[in-house]
Amino acid sequence: MVEISGQDVSRDLAAYSLVHRAGDVPQMVIELSPRSVAAGVLEGLAHIVIGDPPDPGPAAAAFLSAISPAELEKAALDRHDLLDGRPHELTRAMLALLREWALGQWGEPKPEDGR
Repeated sequence: MVEISGQDVSRDLAAYSLVHRAGDVPQMVIELSPRSVAAGVLEGLAHIVIGDPPDPGPAAAAFLSAISPAELEKAALDRHDLLDGRPHELTRAMLALLREWALGQWGEPKPEDGR
């Protein structure tokens, strides 16, 4: 059964698509038939998100648990582009590296001139 605002529209469906990617909430797109008797409930297409977004805490904790403090410190000190002499530069460099690593950006940054 498919309900929209408490009204059963199962018989009015022309098409639907359900997508669920790991780590994301399921998403369903519903298209009602042009002859739908559910007029006023929905016109055209609807994008419906089901459920709550996943809690990022456990994934972040697992990611951070896998980081070697010594390797993080060494990598931050080796990245001169992240060190600017301002207060807390090492902490800011480490946080920048962790952001890069979380996004899968490993290694040296590409120079700004593209070489």
